[in-house]
Amino acid sequence: MSNSKNNVVILLCIFFSVEFIYASTDKLPIIVITDCYHPYQDPGDNLDLISGFALDNVDLKAIILDITDSFRKDTADHLTLWKDPRGPREAGIIPIMQLNYIFNKNVPFAIGPMHLMKSESDKMDELTGFEENGIKLLLKILRDSKKKIQILSFGSARILAVAYNREPELLKRKIKIIHLSAGTASQNYQLGSDIGANSIPGGEWNVALDLFAFKKLLSSNLPIAIYPCAGKDGGFVKDVNNTYWTIKDMSFLKNINPKLQRYLDFAFNKKNNVDFLKCMNEGPLFSNRAKITIEPFHVWETAIWLKATDRELIKKANGEYVILKKTEIKSNDIVLKNNLIQCKIELRHDGRFKFLYTKEPTNFSIYFRDDVDLNERALQSAFPKLLKSYQITNK
Repeated sequence: MSNSKNNVVILLCIFFSVEFIYASTDKLPIIVITDCYHPYQDPGDNLDLISGFALDNVDLKAIILDITDSFRKDTADHLTLWKDPRGPREAGIIPIMQLNYIFNKNVPFAIGPMHLMKSESDKMDELTGFEENGIKLLLKILRDSKKKIQILSFGSARILAVAYNREPELLKRKIKIIHLSAGTASQNYQLGSDIGANSIPGGEWNVALDLFAFKKLLSSNLPIAIYPCAGKDGGFVKDVNNTYWTIKDMSFLKNINPKLQRYLDFAFNKKNNVDFLKCMNEGPLFSNRAKITIEPFHVWETAIWLKATDRELIKKANGEYVILKKTEIKSNDIVLKNNLIQCKIELRHDGRFKFLYTKEPTNFSIYFRDDVDLNERALQSAFPKLLKSYQITNK
């Protein structure tokens, strides 16, 4: 009898150990929606995509390209945004294929509707074929997933808004949270010193890309964490509620994986090689003598990846700044504030909103960092280390 009890105890220990190992290694399902182009419009979009492939606890379900037709032209003709003369450009299919190739993965991708919504209730039922694929892919992955999925949105809210108009209950049931990179963190709709930002809907690029889409999403009851790109004085000024920071020295790129060097060189130098996959294999590119052409490098995306993947910005006891998973944090580590604070939102007709922190139940939260200069200094030290740590072992 004693031996039987011992055997039962052993079996239970094995069972719970396996369960714990499984739970601790379970990956986070994520869909990325991005306005990544090639040649780039914002090179941060190309840099940002690496994280979805390289972070070890991410299950990247899909990448959906949020492309606006106005910016595919030689000179952009968007109704309210900059008449960008640096075109033409196309959807970032090449960067996605290169990363799939480099990491030996098969992350599905598709392109969403390229034209603006006609109203907040627009389902875009007229779409057929090509521009329908992004919405269909999003809905299919949500429908098929046994887990709730995080959506990381870098660009307009068009794909999410149209999907919500078509199948609101599916999105409510299957989306864990939408990490929305958009908007202006300006209390009481206050205008700042950036005249250009003041002249566009919402005071910020991603809102102005499709105003109806942004307003639809913020009037929904979906769980949304807002990471404003802009503060009161625009998108290139740090604010406690926005995510902007700069990398002033890009020389660390010479120490990252050679394939990622090739990938970033292809993007940053707007190359159009026919052998856009094979050239990823040609070895290290950057050196101490190589000039990185994009300095300073403007960044808005990092905070979203930290929160979505359960990571924190840490100051070690020796003063070193690093990015760690929450499970890796030691008792003497100092966690720098990168928080999501519950809030109520009041949305105005022009896409500007005001927010009020609250402890009451709400579907909204907003990003907060208490010391913007410390946050930037820490990221300038920690982010290159994270990028240098990315390993490619599948090829």
